[in-house]
Amino acid sequence: MKALYKPAAGPGLELTERPEPEPGPAEVKIRVLRAGICGTDLHIESWDPWAASAVDAPLVVGHEFCGEVVAVGAEVRDVTVGDLVSGEGHVVCGTCRNCRAGRRHLCIRTQGLGVNRDGAFAEYVVLPESNVWVHRTPLDPDLGAIFDPFGNAVHTALSFPLVGEDVLITGAGPIGLMAAAVCRHVGARFVVITDVSAYRLDLARRMGVDLALDVSTERIASAQRHLGMVEGFDVALEMSGHPSALPEVLANLNHGGRIAMLGLPAAPIEIDWGKVVTHMITIKGIYGREMFETWYAMSAMLRSGLDISSVITHRFPATRWAEAFATARGGQCGKVVLDWTVV
Repeated sequence: MKALYKPAAGPGLELTERPEPEPGPAEVKIRVLRAGICGTDLHIESWDPWAASAVDAPLVVGHEFCGEVVAVGAEVRDVTVGDLVSGEGHVVCGTCRNCRAGRRHLCIRTQGLGVNRDGAFAEYVVLPESNVWVHRTPLDPDLGAIFDPFGNAVHTALSFPLVGEDVLITGAGPIGLMAAAVCRHVGARFVVITDVSAYRLDLARRMGVDLALDVSTERIASAQRHLGMVEGFDVALEMSGHPSALPEVLANLNHGGRIAMLGLPAAPIEIDWGKVVTHMITIKGIYGREMFETWYAMSAMLRSGLDISSVITHRFPATRWAEAFATARGGQCGKVVLDWTVV
């Protein structure tokens, strides 16, 4: 099969022939239709210090995908050939304390698809049945390919109650944009998003935020003035990882405010811990998706009218993967999707 492969530790990828995988007794073989490019994939392609420390090369990369089931192992019960599916990219052990308690997203032995095991930038991928999400209602495969980052957005946004709340989102990348749409869908009062990219701020406006703020020219406090707020934001979703974001968030939160942090800090962050204590601020780290409560919420919201399709701004055949990676890295885009039926 054709696959996007990292043959050894170091920069670069190559589109090449690799052995077609076959499913084990409890596994599912999927023909990949679409795959989304994630920031993780960009790190792996460039082989930065994080990739060098975390990735087991050689391997096939990619973890965001949608495809059609073409074969199942003898022990598979609930997934059938012909199903349209997406995949949960965190493969867990099933035996640690958190797994046994039903908190699989906290597994201490998690393996990442396309990071620690062969991934989905290929014509075929194999996953345990327990990691396969079947789309029971018709769905555009492009949307199915971004269920993984959509799940990050939903996990982050739904960490705290949102009905009637004023929400601040720092970082208008694809996950921040989808989180904004989720906040609006479930009943937030004001939804404000910040970034420094005019392209992504404009995309946020088209996706229905109340205010998209360029923090290279304005402080977050101005958003409160624009919207007539008097007590600060109730909930903040930190998606950027920028060292300046969290202190700015804290300066604009109401007492008792809550912060869900998905963005990985690019440098150490100095914050006013006295304010965290005296204002009784909650800070919650977010990683991945809750398995599989987040997935149920995603499917339910799409069925009830949530529209995130405009976050997908670029589509490429898999043969043009280098151009697709360059587009994703350039930032003048939302989500970039590869078509694996064109190889």
